[in-house]
Amino acid sequence: MVESIARVRHIRVTPQKARRVVALIKGKQAEEALAILKFAPQSASEPIYKLVAAGIANARVKADKDGEYLDEQDLYVANAYVDEGTTLKRFRPRAQGRAFQIKKRTSHITVVLSTPEVTDTTPAAKSKKASK
Repeated sequence: MVESIARVRHIRVTPQKARRVVALIKGKQAEEALAILKFAPQSASEPIYKLVAAGIANARVKADKDGEYLDEQDLYVANAYVDEGTTLKRFRPRAQGRAFQIKKRTSHITVVLSTPEVTDTTPAAKSKKASK
């Protein structure tokens, strides 16, 4: 089983908007997730598309390093989540000398890609399960 993680931090997308896009691809096959993100109208879909593509590349490198076979068609989005990053605080001038605060939010986005677990059906593996 190959598992790869791709992260992007301090991306200038609000977490609420990024979570809507991430919900579209959770549990989907990696290639299908790329197709969904390519045509999604939300602005957050572009950085998440790049992140999933980076996750696929990470899985390929990890499999080559470990000497395992990797079929990219088997990869799926095992987990994807968005955490809140730092908030940039800006001020906007208003009437009568006042100032209103504007919060420019950032996100930390994490995508975990994985291949499905292969169950061992040999008699030795079955006897190990029975003894537990």
